[in-house]
Amino acid sequence: MPTAQTTENKTRPQTFTGTVVSSKMKDTAVISVQRYVKHPKYHKFQTRRTKIMAHDVGNTKKEGDKATVEACRPISKNKSFKIVA
Repeated sequence: MPTAQTTENKTRPQTFTGTVVSSKMKDTAVISVQRYVKHPKYHKFQTRRTKIMAHDVGNTKKEGDKATVEACRPISKNKSFKIVA
């Protein structure tokens, strides 16, 4: 007989670390995340950038600061991340 305990897979949300590019909007910061990837055809390594809009209550981060963002429920059309640290 199965016991009352169930083995659920606890997954952690995606986290990225980047630099704050803009903090002009209310409760929102734009984070630039860089990644180092290999080109599929030419096999050359290159730096790719992604800009992520993240929820920042009280605008605690300023431009140039390092920020860690974590995936969360959609907050608006473009915001699905929140600032953790």
